[in-house]
Amino acid sequence: MWHPRGGHYFPFLLYILAWAGEGSHGANNVKIKVPALFTFGDSIVDPGNNDFIATNVKANHPPYGENFIGNRSTGRFTNGKLAMDFLAASLGIKQTLPPYLDPNLTNHELLTGVSFGSAGSGYDNLTAKTAGVIPMWKQVKLFTTYKARVERIVGPSNSSNIISQAIYVVVAGTNDIVQNYFYLPTRRKQFRAEQYEQFLLLGCTNFVEELYKIGARKIVVYGLPPVGCLPIQKTILKQNTVNGCIKHCNQVALSYNKKLNETIKNLQARLPGIKLVYADIYAIILDFVKHPIKYGFETSARGCCGTGLSEIGLTCDSKSSVSCKDPSKYVFWDAVHLTESAYHIASDMILNEYISELL
Repeated sequence: MWHPRGGHYFPFLLYILAWAGEGSHGANNVKIKVPALFTFGDSIVDPGNNDFIATNVKANHPPYGENFIGNRSTGRFTNGKLAMDFLAASLGIKQTLPPYLDPNLTNHELLTGVSFGSAGSGYDNLTAKTAGVIPMWKQVKLFTTYKARVERIVGPSNSSNIISQAIYVVVAGTNDIVQNYFYLPTRRKQFRAEQYEQFLLLGCTNFVEELYKIGARKIVVYGLPPVGCLPIQKTILKQNTVNGCIKHCNQVALSYNKKLNETIKNLQARLPGIKLVYADIYAIILDFVKHPIKYGFETSARGCCGTGLSEIGLTCDSKSSVSCKDPSKYVFWDAVHLTESAYHIASDMILNEYISELL
């Protein structure tokens, strides 16, 4: 017997029953296409899971969240909502996507999707280990515990329907390339750039296959962004830039993305019943960087927090010496992550260009 919090048993049971039947409609005769949204990966999709683990990679302090609902620092690495929050709203699921590790999640929140993302994570286990965060393999394990919880709430049949009809977004690889390859020596001593790309692609392949085994069928996999355009990358590496970005770093990202696209096509052909889409986030963010005015921004050269050149996480705090007055005029919030405004625009583009292929 299901006894959710808040006394919403009957209306939500109707919701589930209406959705579960083929071709059925909800109480308002609106066909429900996407029952839930799930995200996996790094800080781009972490709404606060890191707040519940022992790591220093957190954004649970001001000025993070200054434009979020209630002006709260939730653990999101931006000033407000993430792209996945906007995507969940656009799909008619809910207004924000919560972290799975939040102990106060309601049954309704569980059934309509959560994020397993952990800021600092990547396909390379060493990346997550170095940051003390949740590796991708463990995010999959958490998803199996999620499935068991949902089965207890609505039963195995309805649980399988939710999982098979939900949309999955996988965002990883940036920390592997930026931090674990460009900054730290271990992987550079073991791999040439091309070899490390293949290493990460194998990690991505294994991850998608694990999701598939659990029941996921509609999956979007992000490519790398133009990592050579990140303010922190330009500050730390101090290399000559071309059009405001480090050319070599972007070439690595482009090389990886080309191979990732082919990997996705191969998986699509090999896994029966799967809908698998590669999302070219590189092109979206590069256009933000090159043409900020086109999107209503004033600058993409630095972030809003502090100097905007190196601040992130613990160094982006309320004591930062410089902070912009209007984050909506900036592409970047800190030296790595986008502002809420940029995420909102990116979310619409992702929905129209990539998620739409899964609907």
